[in-house]
Amino acid sequence: MSTLDTRSIHAGEPSPRIEGAVTLPLFQTATYTHEDPDAPPRYVRYSNSPNHEALHEKLASLTRTESTLVTASGMAAISAALLSLLDAGDHLVAPRSLYGGTLSLFDDLLPRLGIEHTLVTGNTREAWDAALQPNTTVLYAESIANPLLAVRDLEAMVDVADAYDLVAVIDNTFASPVNLRPAELGFDLVLHSGTKYLGGHSDLAAGVVAGPNDLLDNVRHTTKLLGGMLDPHACFLLHRSLKTLGVRVRKQNETAQAVAEVLTHHDGIHRVRYPGLASHPHHDRASTLLDGFGGMVSFDLAPEADVDAFFEALSLPIRAPSLGGVETLITQPIHTSHKEVAPSVRDKLGITERLVRLSVGLEGSDDLVDDLTTALDTSLTA
Repeated sequence: MSTLDTRSIHAGEPSPRIEGAVTLPLFQTATYTHEDPDAPPRYVRYSNSPNHEALHEKLASLTRTESTLVTASGMAAISAALLSLLDAGDHLVAPRSLYGGTLSLFDDLLPRLGIEHTLVTGNTREAWDAALQPNTTVLYAESIANPLLAVRDLEAMVDVADAYDLVAVIDNTFASPVNLRPAELGFDLVLHSGTKYLGGHSDLAAGVVAGPNDLLDNVRHTTKLLGGMLDPHACFLLHRSLKTLGVRVRKQNETAQAVAEVLTHHDGIHRVRYPGLASHPHHDRASTLLDGFGGMVSFDLAPEADVDAFFEALSLPIRAPSLGGVETLITQPIHTSHKEVAPSVRDKLGITERLVRLSVGLEGSDDLVDDLTTALDTSLTA
C-alpha cells in the first residue's frame, strides 16, 4: 500500500473482518476477561482494546513510524511525551512562537518538576546552537507554528539533535501527515492533536504520539500513570475519520491558498500569513518541506477595519476555537489559543486583537471568499 489514501483506508483493519463487519465494530467495554495470568491484561486504561490496536496500526502507517499511541487530547499527548523524556534537572529548547497551551505547560508545570526551558527567537541553526545548555535533552517545535504559521528550519533542528544526541520532538498538527511526515526527516517523536485534522469533524478530542517502540514504551507507561487514555468510542470516531484524511486536507489546502491570495489584495487586511504565498518569509522552505501548505490562514486586520463589524458580518465561518474540521472556524487567538499567555509575551509575538486565525473547511471556495470579502468590506464602512 504505497499511497496515503490507500493506507488511510486499509491499514490496521482486522483480517479476517470481525463477524464480517466491513467497519471495525466499537468495543464499548472497559475491561476484558483474563484467563491466562501470564499474558498481559487487556484493559481500557492500557490503551490495548481492539479499537486502540487497529487505530495505532493505521496511524503508524500514516505517520511512517514504528509505533503510535492515542491519548485523550492533544495536550495529553504533549504532556505524556515530554514527561516521559524529561527528568528533574533537564533542559528543553523550543521556539518562542508555539501553541498557547504548550507555552503554559512550559511555564506553569515543568518548573515545578525542576525542568528548565529556553525559548528561541531566531529560526537558524545558530539560534538553536546558542540556546543549548549542558543539561539540554530535548528540542521541541511545531511544523507550522500556531497561530503565526512560521515554518521552522526542521532539517537544521534535526542536525542539532543528532550532533548533540538530543531527542527531537515535533507537533505536526497543522501540517497533518498529508502535508508532512516528520519521522522521514529524522524526528524522534511526532505529536498530533487528533481533535483537529485527523478527527476532522469537530466531534472528538484526541492526541497522538508517534515514534520508535523504545520511546513509545516510556510514553505508554507515563500515560498509564496519568490516566490520559482515549476511550473506545473516540477511538472508533477517529478510526472512521482517518479514512477521508487525504481527501479533506488536500481540499483544505486548495481552498486556503485561494482565500489567502484574495485576502492579500483587500484593503481591510494589513498582512496575510500563509506558507503558500510567495510573500511568506518561509515560503521557499515550506515549498521544499511540505507536500501542501495547510488549511490555516492567519491575517491582521487593517487599522481602518472595525474588528467587531468584521466578525458580525460573517455568515459561513463559525466563531469558535479549535481547527481542522469540515466547517470553517474563525477566532482571535488573543481570546482563545493564547488567552492564558502573558500579554507581554503575546505583544512580542505580534498576537494582538487584530490577529485573526482562519481554519478553512470544506465549503465551496468561491462561497467562502465571497463571505470573507463582504465582511471585510463591511468592516471598512462601519
